[in-house]
Amino acid sequence: MRKVTAGLFISLDGIVAEPQDWHFPYFNDEMGEAVSAQVAGADTLVFGRATYEGFAGAWPEREAAGGEDAGFAKALGDMRKVVVSHKELEFTWRNSEQLRGDLVEGVAALKAEEGGDIAMSGSPSVVVQLLAAGLVDELHLLVHPVALRNGGVRLFDEGNSVPLRLISATPFKTGVVHMVYGPAEEPAPAGYADAAGLIS
Repeated sequence: MRKVTAGLFISLDGIVAEPQDWHFPYFNDEMGEAVSAQVAGADTLVFGRATYEGFAGAWPEREAAGGEDAGFAKALGDMRKVVVSHKELEFTWRNSEQLRGDLVEGVAALKAEEGGDIAMSGSPSVVVQLLAAGLVDELHLLVHPVALRNGGVRLFDEGNSVPLRLISATPFKTGVVHMVYGPAEEPAPAGYADAAGLIS
């Protein structure tokens, strides 16, 4: 069974929208390594349409430019890219295809195939649906030390609770914390009476 990982830049108040507008001041070598490592074992990328269009509009040009990020750009281009959309899409970035049918069923089928890991970058609405379906093995949150307070899209805005377990937490020099979570069982019911004896 292939592992599914999802990576997101997120503010302290839970905003994941338009990270290009606020996260670059915190981008350093530690974050670069974390982003690269999250996709290193993958041979397939899953995107929502908007995130895919942002990637497709930037990374092929970076690969062609031959700059210091051209190697990473080529690796992204060489991967299989599966795009989730209700619209009919046309692709110019190589190795791109559209997911047909139900999202959860489609990703479950991808996960059952032979191959390397499946990675997601951004695409919060897709990530939330796959988390709820129990299909995300690792959720990588790069938590930035800023509260945006702008009413932007939050990762967990509504819907049922999603229990998670902490796998690791790594602070960076910039104040960003790289949190990695995995799926968990619902916790046992508890209330204040259960906690009262633990308060001193």
